Amino acid sequence: MQLSAIFITLARFTQKELIMDIQAIKALLLENFPGAHIEAETEGSHLNLVIVSDAFSGLSRVKKQQKVLAVLNEKISSGEVHAVNMKTLTPDQWQG
Repeated sequence: MQLSAIFITLARFTQKELIMDIQAIKALLLENFPGAHIEAETEGSHLNLVIVSDAFSGLSRVKKQQKVLAVLNEKISSGEVHAVNMKTLTPDQWQG
C-alpha cells in the first residue's frame, strides 16, 4: 500500500511542477516580448505556444521563430523543453 502512495505523491508532484514550469516559461517570454499575448501548454516535454507581439512586425516566419527559440535556448539545451510548436503572430495577423 505504501508503494502506491509514493507513486501517487510523485505523480502529483510532477503535475504541480509542470504547472510551475509553464508559468516560468510565460514569464520568461513576457520579459522578452513585453505586452505580448502568450498562450502556452505542455504535453510532457513538448511545448505548444501562441505568441502575439508587435516585436514580430516585418519579420518572416523563420525570423519570428528564431527570436522565440533564442529566448528558450537555455530550457531547450537543458532538456527541460524537448520540442517547441509555435504560432508567432503580429496583432494584425491575430485579429485578421
